[in-house]
Amino acid sequence: MKLITSNAEYEAIMTRINELVEIVDDNILKTDRNYIELDFLTDLVVSYEKEHYPIGKPTLSNILKTRMHEMNLTQKSLAEMLEISAPRVSEYLTGKAEPTLQIARKMHKKLNIDANVILACLI
Repeated sequence: MKLITSNAEYEAIMTRINELVEIVDDNILKTDRNYIELDFLTDLVVSYEKEHYPIGKPTLSNILKTRMHEMNLTQKSLAEMLEISAPRVSEYLTGKAEPTLQIARKMHKKLNIDANVILACLI
């Protein structure tokens, strides 16, 4: 199987995928040529993106910032929620400090962040 070898090929394939997405819906048969083409091109793109645009391990800082945005929290309100000081929150957000296990538990419970995600960021 040929792989995508350049950004120009990638862009052309992405254009074709966008065209196919308009044609292929949930009711189309898996034997339809458009479905088969979309499936094939999508696999090529996934392979190319894994190599050229890898997604790194999220940081606790990124996760906290995202959750703060989702919950419309300020650093001060997050500090109050976690019962810690605002400067400590700032240290977590800049990556200068890691939370204690007790604070990690509060993040899990009060921010509804999966405990495994928090632990994975700290390891």
